[in-house]
Amino acid sequence: MSAASLRLPGWLPTANRVVKLMNRLGVPLGTIRVLEIPGRVSGLPRATPVSPMLLSGRRFVIAGLPEADWALNARAAAYGVLVSRGRREPVRLIEVDEPALRRQVMQAFPTEVPHGVPFFVKIGLVTGADPEQFAAAADRVAVFELVPADDDPQ
Repeated sequence: MSAASLRLPGWLPTANRVVKLMNRLGVPLGTIRVLEIPGRVSGLPRATPVSPMLLSGRRFVIAGLPEADWALNARAAAYGVLVSRGRREPVRLIEVDEPALRRQVMQAFPTEVPHGVPFFVKIGLVTGADPEQFAAAADRVAVFELVPADDDPQ
């Protein structure tokens, strides 16, 4: 299955709105954070829930749909703000092009972010939580490293 044939589940926009609201209200949501990135056309902040994961002391987020608006915005802006329970952390977003590192990140995902596995199953990227399936799908996702930014460019 190609990345172009993957589709967002119909429930996702509603779930994202709920997560963003809960985040604004300060409700803890495990690893889920809200990533605000300037829109590539409007320049206005666009928010999407993400689950940053830690691998060898580095933080990463994965766009299961590499052409999703948030991934396109991340490529265009290369910075954003990670928001969690009122705390705002400016970050740079660096797309990971190195295939071996992308495989490592994807292989670690089902262990580090187990609640995120159903999303990848639903979009048809994998059939279960097997780390090897995730590693094999590394060339069909976008992986971004989150690096602390010196200041908030907004």
